Amino acid sequence: MALENAIEMVVGGLTLDPVTKSPIVILKDRENKLNLPIWIGLLEATAMATELEGIKMARPMTHDLLKNILEELSVQVEAIEISDLRENTYFATIHLRVGDETLQIDARPSDAISLALRTKSPIYVQKHVLERSSILQESQEQTPTTDISNVSRDQWADILEKLSPEDFKYKM
Repeated sequence: MALENAIEMVVGGLTLDPVTKSPIVILKDRENKLNLPIWIGLLEATAMATELEGIKMARPMTHDLLKNILEELSVQVEAIEISDLRENTYFATIHLRVGDETLQIDARPSDAISLALRTKSPIYVQKHVLERSSILQESQEQTPTTDISNVSRDQWADILEKLSPEDFKYKM
């Protein structure tokens, strides 16, 4: 794994962008000196929130299914890495170990983070990503965010009930 230029981080919480109402996952270093906000979708935020809050669903959700498949195949998630930031889009890599072989799988950061939370795998962010993100954040207008890290199960249900199909479309 080429993580010598990376910093280990943890999920510091989830918040909402007050303008777009899009969820944001906040990654923080262990000393709480650096942070990396990544805008994600509502479904992805829900996947993270359920794991962070220890909410168990009646049936496996997508990231739980992926974790179960990897375990059954004796594949270990060694780490996930936020590996790049290009044109305001973050890129992630999932580092897997299959016996003596290592694999790197391209992934969306939200999926990689959700998998890392479920497998208790470390999360790394490349230093150049933090530098580019810092420049990006400085160039954008800073606005306060609403903390949603303590949203209850009932509140998530209410949020999801109010969504329309248009809320789930990704802008390409």
